[in-house]
Amino acid sequence: MNDTNPPKAGAREWIGLAVLALPSLLVAIDLFVLLLALPALSADLAPTNNEQLWILDVYGFLLAGFMITMGTLGDRIGKRRLLLIGAVGFVAASVLAAYSTSPEMLIAARALLGIAGAALGPTMLGLIGTMFQDPRQRTTAIGVWMVCMLGGIALGPVVGGVMLEHFWWGSVFLLGVPAMVLLLVLGPILLPSGVGTGVPRAASTSPASASRSRPSCPGSTASRSWPATAGRRYRSPRSRSASRWAWSSYGGSGGWPTRCWTCDSSPTGR
Repeated sequence: MNDTNPPKAGAREWIGLAVLALPSLLVAIDLFVLLLALPALSADLAPTNNEQLWILDVYGFLLAGFMITMGTLGDRIGKRRLLLIGAVGFVAASVLAAYSTSPEMLIAARALLGIAGAALGPTMLGLIGTMFQDPRQRTTAIGVWMVCMLGGIALGPVVGGVMLEHFWWGSVFLLGVPAMVLLLVLGPILLPSGVGTGVPRAASTSPASASRSRPSCPGSTASRSWPATAGRRYRSPRSRSASRWAWSSYGGSGGWPTRCWTCDSSPTGR
């Protein structure tokens, strides 16, 4: 048994956490910052009612739909690399949205923002887990990151109102640009590469399956978003047969690991 304590995070890791927390704050702000800008941009671009709905909702839809896919991709090519790619995409899409000249252009820019945001979220959380090995420090770091995310959601309408009072409607899309530029400059210096081992091939990671509200593991009867240890065998609470069931972990995607009840291939459980 190895009783060695995990290494403590130093100043480098905590500064790296700040570099990750600020962009997460601004990504969350982008979820709701557009609500107050909608009347101004509607007067300028004259979108239809359906186009207004797409302008508002396409960001969150693609952000959620691509989250698992981007987490898996980060494990394969490196979380830091995907994070920086997502930051570049976020900056480009933000500028495109700010200077949109038609509803279609704005919808496309918001869609790109959602995909870029999906590349940022799970890679940030995965990098935090790599940087902070000590359980207590990791809990604190994740708490700081979550406070920034929730704070961004709460501050979105407030910040949007301030920006609209002094600037044009496109300025609400430029809030995250300085933080993303800071991430691009300091990320390669402060953040680890975050190359993971990937996920089992049986786990579905496509955006289509991620957007469906059903477990992605075949044969599962329940799924939970808690950190899990794969390989623990239990008797299924819904089955009285001799079959053995196990918690199968589909973690490593950079986001919260998913575990579910999966049945052994042998009908007798042997």
